[in-house]
Amino acid sequence: MRDKKDTFGILFIGDIIGRPGRSVLRRFLPGLRAKYQPAFVLANGENAAGGAGITAEIGKDLFVEVDALTSGNHIWDKKEGISYLDKETRLLRPANYPAGNPGRGATIVTDADGRKLGVLSLQGRVFMEPIDDPFRTADAEVEKLAKETKAIIVDFHAEATSEKCALGWYLDGRVSAVIGTHTHVPTADERVLPGGTAYITDVGMAGAWNSVIGIKREQSIEKFLSGRPMRFEPSNEGSFLSAVFIEIDPATGRAHSIVREVLAEDGAGE
Repeated sequence: MRDKKDTFGILFIGDIIGRPGRSVLRRFLPGLRAKYQPAFVLANGENAAGGAGITAEIGKDLFVEVDALTSGNHIWDKKEGISYLDKETRLLRPANYPAGNPGRGATIVTDADGRKLGVLSLQGRVFMEPIDDPFRTADAEVEKLAKETKAIIVDFHAEATSEKCALGWYLDGRVSAVIGTHTHVPTADERVLPGGTAYITDVGMAGAWNSVIGIKREQSIEKFLSGRPMRFEPSNEGSFLSAVFIEIDPATGRAHSIVREVLAEDGAGE
């Protein structure tokens, strides 16, 4: 890694899935902090409460560990968590939900040394809800964030890999990183694009390895076999956490590197 005087690091953790995800975050984060010494730790928290949604109590617990939480379509799944969006500036819902919704889609976080990081949460539209255009929303939000800092991280919560890749190229040179979330499976395409934007299609998740994207596998299989609606619960079989670490030049906002981390134990992969 480069001289810490020239760069600072961001650790971004994939979707936290229920209690197992919160537990594995607490287990692995100290080691990741020791290894990378990040200035900021971010995570996607939309599935932190029982596998869908978030509550104020869980949010407060997570903010002991992380500096900001992004989200996606499941941020609305816990009714008691919706009012929390208006109260907690570090909890983001996708910025491209229509005007009038609770909460905010972007924020600025500041570390102990006074360094500022812009964080923007967006949601895709392909195979998802037909909300506002994430590309044009990104234009407006990035312009506002750039007035305070050149270091900007975008979480793009989307289903289609093509839509995620397109946004990465669209924002190349204007943000420090575009990090994909939502599908819970870490991809192996991390890179720094020519304009200096770090990119990965999906960072993955924190939860159970022996599962179907964090959910009890028997429930997910039954859903596919029956075609009926199912109540899903997080699996707790095997601890698994995936993340990326990004080094940023604060003077330019350009990323120097992006490194993928996948950590597992407790029988994961057996």
